[in-house]
Amino acid sequence: MQALQGIKIIDLSRALSGPFCSMALADMGADVIKVESGPCGDMSRSWGPFDRGISTYYLSCNRNKRGICLDLRNPQGLATLLTLIDGADVVIENFKPGTMAAMGLGYDVLSARNPRLVMGSINAFGADGPLSGWPGFDQIAQGYSGVMSLTGFADGDPTRTGTAIGDMSSGMWLTSAILAALLERERTGSGQHVGSSLLASLVGLLSVHGQRYLSLGEIPQRTGNAHSVIAPYGVFETADGPLNLAPITADMWLRLCQLLELPGLPDDPRFASNETRVAHRDALKTLLEARLKTRSKREWSELFIEAGLPAGPINTVDEVFADPQVLHCRLVETTEHPTLGALRQVVTPVSSYGAVAAAPVRVTRRVPPALGEHTAEVLREAGFGQAAIDALLASKAAYQGAAPMAEAA
Repeated sequence: MQALQGIKIIDLSRALSGPFCSMALADMGADVIKVESGPCGDMSRSWGPFDRGISTYYLSCNRNKRGICLDLRNPQGLATLLTLIDGADVVIENFKPGTMAAMGLGYDVLSARNPRLVMGSINAFGADGPLSGWPGFDQIAQGYSGVMSLTGFADGDPTRTGTAIGDMSSGMWLTSAILAALLERERTGSGQHVGSSLLASLVGLLSVHGQRYLSLGEIPQRTGNAHSVIAPYGVFETADGPLNLAPITADMWLRLCQLLELPGLPDDPRFASNETRVAHRDALKTLLEARLKTRSKREWSELFIEAGLPAGPINTVDEVFADPQVLHCRLVETTEHPTLGALRQVVTPVSSYGAVAAAPVRVTRRVPPALGEHTAEVLREAGFGQAAIDALLASKAAYQGAAPMAEAA
């Protein structure tokens, strides 16, 4: 899927939320120019673990981009950036609110120079308001949004999700907003400033939990791996490890009891309805696990699926990447990196179906760039002559092929 070919994006963002957004757009064909502040570059370059000196964090979210390095505190570097933005379709940034304006890069300034420009912004708590100046860290936003209050076991601590869901969900929302703004530009001829925040994206993910409170005044509590309003639903132990089981309809519940050879359960007053099963979920879990522990998680998963019951093993990450369905869906792609050799990466999980997609489509056109790898190339394309490029490099307003940040101690 290369629908965004011909769209040029200047990506000023750092760490994860903005780069995750720009990588998705790059995977769809956009020409993304990753602008890093010299001389050290994106802070994520210093975050481990490292593969032969290269941050795996950085590798995870910077595929299909060209990289340039400018000193944005240097007037020449800032002027160079403005020239690049003049020829762009989109600018992406995730600075604290007010930072772009303070640099002379507010949307009012940029759109006056380039009326078709779309700017996409991500911040932590919103573009204005009493908390707009708070710094943006995923776990802080997870706690503030209420998501952590829903995650974990009832008798344990509130728990963050295992991945940076605030960063990545805000990146996904911004991707959608930018695509919508580009589509609207086709009708109006004008760009616009769109944005999201970690807080807004996480509150948006509260889903039914948010609606329970808004409609009924109920404050949802942590229920661990059990579903808050459906039983049985969640994690159950088998002979060799846990599996997920989700018989969500009354018919599925009856089929589950038959398959587990527990025909008396549907007539037990404690388990006669979903509401009573939720009220007695611990007792029900004990009875179900007594049977489930007689077979392995893979055996039970196959039996449940054959019976039309949603179920599946809980895989570790190594099991995920060896799984035949993951391999079949080509969710990992291998490309050649100049330093690392064969580089495997998770692809952006969107597909195009039909005759056009009948043959495998390579997602990765470029591996994540080294710091300043494409500085001269991008500047030449923007109209800078070799003498001007040499002057920028000599004054350290720009860097070409600068060494990556040293590994953090």
